[in-house]
Amino acid sequence: MNDQPRAASGGRAAISSNSLLRHVLLCAASLVMLYPLLWMLASSFKPESEIFHSMSILPSHLDFDSYVRGWFGLRDTFGTFFLNSAIIAVLAVIGNVLSCSLAAFAFARLEFPGKTIFFSLMLGTLMLPYHVTLIPQYVMFLHLGWVDSILPLVVPKFLAADAFFIFLLVQFFRGIPRELDEAAMMDGCSPWRIYCKIMLPLSLPALATAAIFTFIWTWDDFFGPLIYLNDMSNYTAQLGLRSFVDSTGKSDWGALFAMSSLTLLPVFIVFIFFQRLLIEGVATTGMKR
Repeated sequence: MNDQPRAASGGRAAISSNSLLRHVLLCAASLVMLYPLLWMLASSFKPESEIFHSMSILPSHLDFDSYVRGWFGLRDTFGTFFLNSAIIAVLAVIGNVLSCSLAAFAFARLEFPGKTIFFSLMLGTLMLPYHVTLIPQYVMFLHLGWVDSILPLVVPKFLAADAFFIFLLVQFFRGIPRELDEAAMMDGCSPWRIYCKIMLPLSLPALATAAIFTFIWTWDDFFGPLIYLNDMSNYTAQLGLRSFVDSTGKSDWGALFAMSSLTLLPVFIVFIFFQRLLIEGVATTGMKR
């Protein structure tokens, strides 16, 4: 009779030890992945002479000179680059959410000739590398006189150019019961009102997912601004970071690490505040309701 409680107690102890071991391994793996980020953050507070000569991740004393040099050390202040990145990212979010949700609503809810063909072509663009269309796009924007402006980075977002988000929203819209559409049509709602009054409110997690990914990818984009932006006053934060590294002269590593740490803050803040909607949107996309 006493063997059963002992067996149960032994089983709980084994589960507890396994859980503890698993948590220890996960914490160790997290530290390994976070070490480069922590090293960069610590190096932003170190004197220039100490960054690559000290084995300690902790600075001998806090030195904020790197932040001052990074913010005011270029021809334009780094605040200008932050503002340019913020404008491009916000416009990209607005354009992607509006245009991709409209395209997804059409593919998921409306019937029109060639719907299947157009949807297949749209999915086919997911397999095209960005570099394949780079030269034709650049030539087109050059003839339009848009090079060295934010228009090539923003206008395509308002034309549903990101097929990934269209596919993401199509899968979510298909999970919303069609009975809601039919009831709204019986009450006299047009497709536009169904889209505005029914689909958008019910699709908040998926829209938030598209908005968050668009913001992060646009904020971190380096290649697009590198191709289309020439004047330093139009630089984004990513191009501003490149300006601290000089392959032919002396690179200001302290300023680079300091501004890199500041550049990570918007992405970190957006993820912290909207992670619930992000996880909910990814988890529920494609599920039947």
